[in-house]
Amino acid sequence: MLEQLKEDVFRANLDIVRHGLVIMTFGNVSGFDRASGLMVIKPSGVSYSEMTASDMVVTDLSGNVIEGTLSPSTDTPTHLALYKAFPGIGGVVHTHSTYATAWAQAGRAIPCLGTTHADYFYGPVPVTRRLTAEETGKDYEYNTGLLINEALQGRDPLTMPAVLVNSHAPFTWGVTPAMAVHIAVILEEVAWQFFRSASRHRRRLTGTFLTGITCASMATAPTMGKKNKQLIILKCTDIQLV
Repeated sequence: MLEQLKEDVFRANLDIVRHGLVIMTFGNVSGFDRASGLMVIKPSGVSYSEMTASDMVVTDLSGNVIEGTLSPSTDTPTHLALYKAFPGIGGVVHTHSTYATAWAQAGRAIPCLGTTHADYFYGPVPVTRRLTAEETGKDYEYNTGLLINEALQGRDPLTMPAVLVNSHAPFTWGVTPAMAVHIAVILEEVAWQFFRSASRHRRRLTGTFLTGITCASMATAPTMGKKNKQLIILKCTDIQLV
């Protein structure tokens, strides 16, 4: 069942390790098949070095295991919430990559300071509000997915394919698991770049902020690159770095 998607998800999980986005088992990738309404996701707690494509777990949109002998990732409810909310996506990545996680734990969005960021994210990468005690106490993982959707405020998830979960870590997505990994790699890079910019200009960072780049079809383009795009400069803004 869904053998190609299992292979794609397996390879994508190895890729987040290869790109240095996870340590131990702190990360997961899933893929979703819209035709069948089934998700394939990494099993919980399995070492990446020992994992095989046949270990991937297939669930339905309610989280019921349809195929697989292992337990699905503990983040499964978050992934499912995103597939329900964003009908155009086919892959989700969750990591605890160093710099993106640092901004998430600080509760800080990542502003758009240059074209590296703007090529992939239309405006600042948002950070969620904190979960309430009630949201944390019951259905924590599913509520995290709802919180991510809330943070996008109705924006197209393919023009803002990442959100930082406050006091937690980033989630990214794309039309395929491989694209979601690609976005996770870029997110970590722009998080590092913002850290370096903020460190260099500790007191005040002044400049032209870029709202992003529009692309004729992100679903068909490998990145929001040079083809079919328009750079939009919104305004000059001062931000106080504290």
